[in-house]
Amino acid sequence: MLLSNLLAGLSLSEVALVTDRRIRGIAYDSRQVERDYLFVAVKGFKTDGHLYVPNAVERGACAVVMQEAVPVPEGVSRALAVDTRKALAELAAKYYDYPARKMKMVGVTGTNGKTTTANLINAIYREHGMKTGLIGTIHNCIGDRVLPVAHTTPESADLQRLLAEMAGEGVQAVVMEVSSHALVLHRVEECAYDTGVFTNLTQDHLDFHGDMQQYLEAKSLLFAGLGGDTCKPGCKCAVVNADDPAAGGITEACTVPVITYGLRNDADIKARDVRVTARGVAFQAVAGGKKLNLQLRLTGKFNVYNALAALAVGVADNIPLSTIKAALERVPGVPGRFELVDRGQPFAVVVDYAHTPDGLANVLATAREITTGRLITVFGCGGDRDRAKRPLMGEIAARMSDLAVVTSDNPRSEEPLTIIEDILAGVHQVEGACYKVVPDRRDAIGQAICGASPGDVVLIAGKGHEDYQIIGSRRLRFDDREEAWSALECRK
Repeated sequence: MLLSNLLAGLSLSEVALVTDRRIRGIAYDSRQVERDYLFVAVKGFKTDGHLYVPNAVERGACAVVMQEAVPVPEGVSRALAVDTRKALAELAAKYYDYPARKMKMVGVTGTNGKTTTANLINAIYREHGMKTGLIGTIHNCIGDRVLPVAHTTPESADLQRLLAEMAGEGVQAVVMEVSSHALVLHRVEECAYDTGVFTNLTQDHLDFHGDMQQYLEAKSLLFAGLGGDTCKPGCKCAVVNADDPAAGGITEACTVPVITYGLRNDADIKARDVRVTARGVAFQAVAGGKKLNLQLRLTGKFNVYNALAALAVGVADNIPLSTIKAALERVPGVPGRFELVDRGQPFAVVVDYAHTPDGLANVLATAREITTGRLITVFGCGGDRDRAKRPLMGEIAARMSDLAVVTSDNPRSEEPLTIIEDILAGVHQVEGACYKVVPDRRDAIGQAICGASPGDVVLIAGKGHEDYQIIGSRRLRFDDREEAWSALECRK
């Protein structure tokens, strides 16, 4: 695409076109620049892309879009934008010929449940015979092909390139997790969502958003933009958890029809007769006067909510209930989401991604339902993240567990013992709390498993599917499931 065509009509305040070259690619990282690339200088949290304009030009950039006027060599075109993050999204979407407009787009947002809900929706579309794309925390998929993932929601240029690849391979529906960071930082601009799904809103990321109101407003951005592409055929709707206190705020932002789901409050799609076991959850879903008996291979009441959300998306798209039932019941589980580690031991070991107060409370409530002995919880909190949730999680773990083993998660640049002290402030609020501090996560998992008795449940929370631990600037191989497996072997 010619540079002049690429820049035309976009929200740029000033354009100095030196030579009208054919653009061969767009990059926001100067290390990815090649000959005749357009480089977009983005202000990041750790560095500023404007500092790397000379590097980008040296590597072959023929044009630069920037937020602040910085010198560029002669012969290099430049443009100014009020917000280069937004400009990057607009430029990438145009460069890749607006791929989101060619597919059904479903965005799933909320503090907890995004990954499981997205996987369930993806399963319904696949069962319906559609080729799907999945973009999420664990992996990205194009049909059966699995791709690695760096962020819950990729940067806009990477996202548009991925969507273009999906469209080029005949994908009909894309289901993607949408983080609040992505919404605020314009990563999902030009994604033309048809359906938005809201799971819940509980405390997380306040280090970024400031307070819960701003966090809610960030999530609402997805729903305010639904159905904006009126040229796309098909259903345009929002699917909202009626039992969540933030449901009203999300609904107010919507300009498309809203379908609600829940267990307690009035909702369009409800669940009743919920029965939870260690191996799964059974319930009856009621949708539009029709009843559907479901036996999931996922367990926990929180997965009833996730399944109802997926069911609502399927119903909105007129997918037969029999197809929805077959899809939901076929899903074996989602990596790191209440995942059992079973070596025939007389107690349960569960690995879960729960890393927020509400997420931990939900998983502990489910674990308690299947516990005949003690509930032992191994958990920590991530460094360089929302400190306010640490004592909250400490209090929850101490109150809801028979033994809380406080350890490290991903300490990053923080001192692990400092993070643990923040957690213990909440633990100490529980009278008679039974806990121990084991800073080394491998040792903590080993002690919990070696000390378990028949009928106990050992819950290892916080990292779930992650196969690494970040300590300082090092990213070390570490998988809670592998560590649990090894501890069980040592116990034998």
